[in-house]
Amino acid sequence: YTYQFLARKFVIFSQFLFDDHIKSRLIKDIRFFKANREELDNKYPFDRAEKFNKDIRKLGAAGADGATYLDKFREVLTEIGNALGFVRMIRAGGLNHCANAVKFVPDLSNVVNFEEAVSKEALSPETVAAAKNLDSVLSDLTKKFAEGTDFFKLLSNVFATELRSEHNAHLKNFFIIVPPLCVNYVEYMMRAKDRLIKNAKRGASGCFTDDGFSIGIAYILKVLDQNREFDSLHWGVSVKATMAAEKERLDKLKAEKKKANDEEVASMQLAMTRLQTRMMEFDQVYYSLAGARIFFKD
Repeated sequence: YTYQFLARKFVIFSQFLFDDHIKSRLIKDIRFFKANREELDNKYPFDRAEKFNKDIRKLGAAGADGATYLDKFREVLTEIGNALGFVRMIRAGGLNHCANAVKFVPDLSNVVNFEEAVSKEALSPETVAAAKNLDSVLSDLTKKFAEGTDFFKLLSNVFATELRSEHNAHLKNFFIIVPPLCVNYVEYMMRAKDRLIKNAKRGASGCFTDDGFSIGIAYILKVLDQNREFDSLHWGVSVKATMAAEKERLDKLKAEKKKANDEEVASMQLAMTRLQTRMMEFDQVYYSLAGARIFFKD
């Protein structure tokens, strides 16, 4: 089921990156970064990621809810990540069940063959049959408990060959769209949390976390073998530098306006609060993505 679900999502994923507007913009960004790598200190510019989001809005809405095409693409990645989270949850549940069952076995490395022992004692055929069933159950439990099946690795390898082929050469540009996606995700989470706080009593939709996005990004970077390309952008460093510069600007502005009126003070406090919230959201994205990438390490 998960394989079929991922296969359908990868079709949508490929179609988005194959679109002329998207593909040309990604190629342009890659060329820009390579040409200005030294001037940029090997950091993908934060303002360029923001501009990407603004330019996508100019293409219009992708649905009745007013979501942009990049919003819909982010949702696809989140759904992919949620599917992988479902697989991990089922795997963890299975291991938990096996662990509870094998705790009654004294030594997993030396399980007694009950059928053989019962046969030596020349016991009744019914007892031998019962011992045989017990051996079968114990063998199944110990095998499932000890096996190291890595479903994430299986789901990565099954798509890797096809998605890395020349037929899907347009997917090689994916890594450069991750920074704009992160900006898009942070804006989405800030809006979602605001809705959750303001409209909690009305039952309006909202959320406070969405880890599927980070897992989806980490998974696709692994499938497309683009971890090194993404790391070369030093995106996390670029975000921290931009946030620090903005905080310094606001602090300087606050110091210059010591005699500001109430309206100006309120405006500066609002700007600082929003910046702190944004910094926190970017930190959460950075750490959740770093954690998710551990799942797909060789």
